[in-house]
Amino acid sequence: MTGTRPATAAGDVARDVAGDVAAYALRLGDDALVLAQRLAGWVSRAPELEEDVALANIALDLLGQARTLLTYAGSFHGLSEDDLAYFRDERDFVNLHLVELPNGDFAVTIARQLLFSAYQLLLHERLAGSADETLAGVAAKAVKEVAYHRDHAVRWALRLGDGTAESHARMRTGVERCWPYVGELFESDPLVRRLAAAGVAVDPAELCPQWTAFVGGVLAEATLAVPDLPARITGGRRGVHTEHLGYLLAELQHLRRSHPEAATW
Repeated sequence: MTGTRPATAAGDVARDVAGDVAAYALRLGDDALVLAQRLAGWVSRAPELEEDVALANIALDLLGQARTLLTYAGSFHGLSEDDLAYFRDERDFVNLHLVELPNGDFAVTIARQLLFSAYQLLLHERLAGSADETLAGVAAKAVKEVAYHRDHAVRWALRLGDGTAESHARMRTGVERCWPYVGELFESDPLVRRLAAAGVAVDPAELCPQWTAFVGGVLAEATLAVPDLPARITGGRRGVHTEHLGYLLAELQHLRRSHPEAATW
């Protein structure tokens, strides 16, 4: 009996780690999926044709990341990327609040993109060294994509912030609209800390100083102040969301839920 106990314990540990990896991949996949859906809302509505194309391409990059991550998360439970994207309810999504915020005007979208892409680039740069080969591969590919996303957002933030009085005011409002949600980017929890200790994940709390320095520098160059605003209630990683996610998911999931066999047409 004593000879069988270590094997059982090892099996339990392996299952625990697999469950943690699946949950972590789902978090990152949901961030990318929800923001891709938001940015897709600018197609045919961007302020100029070049931006129509640019934002659509960024959305497609994020969608590609989401597909790989959701496929990986689902593989631990016998689910497909479509199962996870279309047939989960709002409380089952574990994305950050920031990515689900409405597009607002163009300056709000740029502010959201600046804050999130600066975080996502730091995350993927470190995650590219993950002990998990799949996560490392996704991150290594995403680094090149997200570097462009961040550069695009920086250029627009500078252009709007240091532009006309009107563009400056709109960019300031955009940053203030998004700023209360940035604290959630750097929240840690036991799951992430376990995976970080195993060399699999990145503890987001470690990214905060570098992110703060970078974003603060961009805002200063754009003649914008870092907002002094209280943080909003968080909980996206626990399935607690703003009132906006339900509407986004209704649009995203409606066709597939209305016609479950549409994928076989």
